[in-house]
Amino acid sequence: MLLLAIGRCAVERWVIGYGVLVQRLALFDLDNTLIDLDQAFRVWAGEFVDEHGLGPEAVDGLIELGAGYPHREVFFTKVRERFALPDPVEELWGCYRRRMPYLVRCRPEVLGGLARLRASGWRVAIVTNGMADNQLGKIQQTGLAVSVDAYALSGAEGIRKPEVGLFEIAAKRCGVTLAESGWMIGDNLTADIAGGRAAGLRTIWVDRGAWPGVDHQADHVVTDVLQAIEILERHGGCDDSADDNVGHHERASASLQHRWPRDGSGEQGDCSA
Repeated sequence: MLLLAIGRCAVERWVIGYGVLVQRLALFDLDNTLIDLDQAFRVWAGEFVDEHGLGPEAVDGLIELGAGYPHREVFFTKVRERFALPDPVEELWGCYRRRMPYLVRCRPEVLGGLARLRASGWRVAIVTNGMADNQLGKIQQTGLAVSVDAYALSGAEGIRKPEVGLFEIAAKRCGVTLAESGWMIGDNLTADIAGGRAAGLRTIWVDRGAWPGVDHQADHVVTDVLQAIEILERHGGCDDSADDNVGHHERASASLQHRWPRDGSGEQGDCSA
C-alpha cells in the first residue's frame, strides 16, 4: 500500500531498504569537477605577470610551477625564488586566495543539473580540500552556495580527503549517513575515488587527463561533470546492485593511497587550490 501511495516517480527518488525510505546522497568535489580551476589559474597567472612586470613568457613558467607544486604555500615559495620577488610568501599566497574566487566559474548547465538532482529528491553536497577562505569564496561567488544542501571544507574542518571523516561531515549536514548509500564525484583518484570508496560510496571519476595509464577503481568514468549528473539521474531510484552490469566499471587492484597525478594537479594538501 505504501508503494502504491508513493507512486513510480517518487520511488525513482528513493531506495527502499528494510521498510525505510532512504534519501540518496551525491557528494561532489569542487576544483576541476564543478568548476574549472585550471582555466582560472591561467587567468590569474596572466594577471600576476602583468602586476609584477615579469613579461609574458613568465606565464608558462607559473603554470609549470603550479603543476609541479600544487600545494600553494610551496608554489609561492618557488615563485618568489624564481622571479626574485620582494613580497613575502604569505602576502603572495593571501592575494591569490582573495583573487581566485572571482576568477572561477561554474557553468549554468552544471548549476541546472544540481538543481534537477535536488528537485528529484537527492541531497547534494560539496566535499573539497583547500584553505577555508579560498574554497568558501569560490562556492559563494559561483552560485554554488545556494545550489547545494551543504559543504565540507578541509581547511575549516581540520581533516581532508581521502580521510573518511570529511565525507561523514558532509553527509551529516545533508541529514543522512554514509551507511544510507551515496555517490562521490571528483577528478582525483586518491582524494575522491579511493576516499569515496573507503567511505562506502559509489564513485564517478571525472577524467581530465591528469592520470594517464593509472589503474583505478571508479564505478564510472566520464570527462565532464555533466555526464556524471546524467548517470545519477539515470540511477537515482535504483538499488545500487541493479546497475552493476552496465559496463561502466573498470576495477583494478592497484592501491592509490600514495599515488598522485603526474602533472601534480591533485589535491595533495589543504592549500592546493
